[in-house]
Amino acid sequence: MNLNILKETFVSFVHTHGMDRHFRRLAPDMFRSTPVTKEVPHTLAETLSTAAHVDINELFKTLHSRADGLTEAEADDIRATVGPNEVEHEKPISKWVHLWQCYKNPFNLLLTVLATVSYLTEDMKATIVIGSMVVLSTLLRFVQESRSNTAADKLKAMVSNTATVLRHDLAEDIAEEALRYFDVTLHPKGARRIELPIKKLVPGDIVQLSAGDMIPADLRLLTAKDLFISQAAMTGESLPVEKFVVHRGATTTNPLELDNLCFMGTNVVSGSATAIVVTTGNRTYFGALAERVTASDRTPTAFQSGVNKVSWLLIRFMMVMTPVVFFLNGLTKGDWLEAFLFAMSIAVGLTPEMLPMIVTSTLAKGAVALSRKKVIVKRLDAIQNFGAMDVLCTDKTGTLTQDKIFLERHTDILGEQDDLVLEYAYLNSHYQTGLKNLLDVAVLEHAELQREMALASAYRKVDEIPFDFQRRRMSVVVSEREDHHELICKGAVEEIVSVCTHARHNGEVVPFTKELLQEIYETTSSLNAEGLRVVAVAAKDLPPTKEVYGVADESDLVLIGYIAFLDPPKESTKPALDALKAHGITVKILTGDNELVTAKICRQVGLAVDGMLLGNDVEKMSDADLAVAVDTTTVFAKLSPTHKERIVRVLHDKGHVVGFMGDGINDAPALRAADIGISVDTAVDIAKEAADIILLEKSLMVLEEGVLEGRKTFANMLKYIKMTASSNFGNVFSVLVASAFLPFLPMLPLHLLVQNLLYDISQITIPFDNVDKEFLEKPQRWNAGEIGRFMVFFGPISSIFDITTFALMWYIFGANTPEHQTLFQSGWFIEGLLSQTLIVHMIRTRKIPFFQSRASWALMSMTIIIMLVGILLPMSPLAHYFKLQALPLTYFPWLLLILVAYAVLTQAMKGWYARRYGWQ
Repeated sequence: MNLNILKETFVSFVHTHGMDRHFRRLAPDMFRSTPVTKEVPHTLAETLSTAAHVDINELFKTLHSRADGLTEAEADDIRATVGPNEVEHEKPISKWVHLWQCYKNPFNLLLTVLATVSYLTEDMKATIVIGSMVVLSTLLRFVQESRSNTAADKLKAMVSNTATVLRHDLAEDIAEEALRYFDVTLHPKGARRIELPIKKLVPGDIVQLSAGDMIPADLRLLTAKDLFISQAAMTGESLPVEKFVVHRGATTTNPLELDNLCFMGTNVVSGSATAIVVTTGNRTYFGALAERVTASDRTPTAFQSGVNKVSWLLIRFMMVMTPVVFFLNGLTKGDWLEAFLFAMSIAVGLTPEMLPMIVTSTLAKGAVALSRKKVIVKRLDAIQNFGAMDVLCTDKTGTLTQDKIFLERHTDILGEQDDLVLEYAYLNSHYQTGLKNLLDVAVLEHAELQREMALASAYRKVDEIPFDFQRRRMSVVVSEREDHHELICKGAVEEIVSVCTHARHNGEVVPFTKELLQEIYETTSSLNAEGLRVVAVAAKDLPPTKEVYGVADESDLVLIGYIAFLDPPKESTKPALDALKAHGITVKILTGDNELVTAKICRQVGLAVDGMLLGNDVEKMSDADLAVAVDTTTVFAKLSPTHKERIVRVLHDKGHVVGFMGDGINDAPALRAADIGISVDTAVDIAKEAADIILLEKSLMVLEEGVLEGRKTFANMLKYIKMTASSNFGNVFSVLVASAFLPFLPMLPLHLLVQNLLYDISQITIPFDNVDKEFLEKPQRWNAGEIGRFMVFFGPISSIFDITTFALMWYIFGANTPEHQTLFQSGWFIEGLLSQTLIVHMIRTRKIPFFQSRASWALMSMTIIIMLVGILLPMSPLAHYFKLQALPLTYFPWLLLILVAYAVLTQAMKGWYARRYGWQ
């Protein structure tokens, strides 16, 4: 017996099961750790080239692996050395870097400059207040984003992609060695197949690939069967590339031209393979590219562009108005230093420094709320598109239907029940290893198949011709007796019939005739009209002259019959479709399935089939013709992946915000093309990777709840932006009027800064506010132009009552000389703060605030607290410090009257504005 092997396997077994601490004391020499060697390549290209050309046994030796994979202990040791299988840009940034990123927005940088100027002019109070604003804005954003990132990481872990990995069975090794010692032969059972998160892969792991899988690392192929890989993300090639076990091309130094290597970031289009992991993480080709492309290079989304437009609109407004205020006060008051400080305070007041925090916290809150509704947000900015979506394109299977397919019938070519068809279908499904399919599961789970299971054990698999979306069929080759092979093919009826020349009819094989073909199509159409999905089964006998078969062998087949499946509609589908329609979302069905089955299901769930286009029709139409047709067509059937993508792009180009919901490899192009890609956690890897939103339940009802949450999130962001823009515009207008006519400053720089700080604090609960149902009834889009118009119409309203307050303080309370300016400034300080704080309650709803629409308890509470602070500050012992003074009690009835009049006029303006421009 090889005692060294027994020793190594026993040590690994003990380590895997956590018993090494106990055995180490008994046999320290045996358990002395052996370091995993880590080759340091001269260049990545050289490493990959070597892996592509070296003998496979030598590669196993280099990577300390074997054909049936690594053990858990070996994988753990390697992972401890090389790290997780993640590229650099996917790793979280440090807290200090994150804090810096939270600080470095245009508003904070501007405030820092103003604080520095205040410090240099020895205005320490202004320096402290402005500094507090910067710290508050930065820390709030830092805390909110940290919570958001933590929540997002937990959510993403729920839908993380996995790889099928072979694990060497240690227990079997130990038993085998022990029995060999006693001359007992043990036949190995083979490696265990496990699903492992991609980040846990290590060099030396053996992975199995099938259609729809993401390539999880850089791989060298060990076996491959009709393997086609999409390398568009790496090379820009639009067509899939076939891969082989041995490099067949010319000698090259470009790793991407080596056709026995697969690269991280690409995906399997069709076929199947087994491969060994060569490099992981940053050492992959994709990792090398990622180091040169940072996240900051990404093109801003429509949402980010919208926020940036509003931000720079407000900044430009501030940069124009601040010099005007400075020169106007300098010329009228003669004190240029004080005019400068006042102008700086105006600049601070016009800076929406809380905007980044409000946006971040609102999106984060929305993502967490969506997760409770079984909706996982991969990209926070996608929430706004979720709310803006007005067209949803979705597949039929699993969305309208239960996604639980039952094998309803197995018939001969004319629709009579035939058990032979079931036997052939079972053998095909039992031995296929390519694209996982619900139809195969339904066949294998059929209640009548006990004899078929025994039947399958009498056969051996010879080869397989995997499924792809061009052929829409797949085949297995099996052998019962060694004197012949049987090729069994199943797939879409049209594609199967196209490779058949004969049919099995009444127990005899007869050639195709026009009459027989007519009967075949009538039979399948009849089954389709009943809502059954029909799959044809064909076969042929072959001489046992070869072990490798290809697509060319799928010819001259004999049509055996059909297996028909039923996928019943969900009970929740009709109410979900009604709810989506009520919320302004048009649902369109994009499916590769038969048009008759699709129409039947649509009728069952109450979806009107206003128009139907088939893939062939789409193929013949120009983009202009298709653009006309998409608006009047609700069902598109028998589509290829490129057809789906094209339809989505045409809808997008027509101005729609398009959502696409899919879970298959054929849906990936359309998921990328859509404004918002929606997939499910059971989808193939490439579909989940392409999606922005992942549903934990494949249901339109869940989707409808997600849409509503997206609209709530957008509504709360819009409240802050509209309120800030209009309030800032009104304040500047009031300051310009006061500066022109008053012999003193209407408010000291310190007053403006404190007022702005209190006002900012009052807004931090906006993300948690309630949203009116009316706002949720239709899609909401970002419109930067609407913000500017809103600012112009609603900003001057506050100025009317500011000027009214000026007149009140001047004429009623006699604060009309520089000696009484403190009383004047105290009066406007309170009125200005209360009107600014109340404006969010007026703007947050089209209805009458407090009566027809109430804000959340958090926003109400914060509003009351800030209003009390604003009123009590001039009345408190701190008033002298802030250069304020107590106001007479007779001021407060006037204040109440001004605020009520302000609310009434704003409400009237809302009605007029909504009738003319609508209320977003």
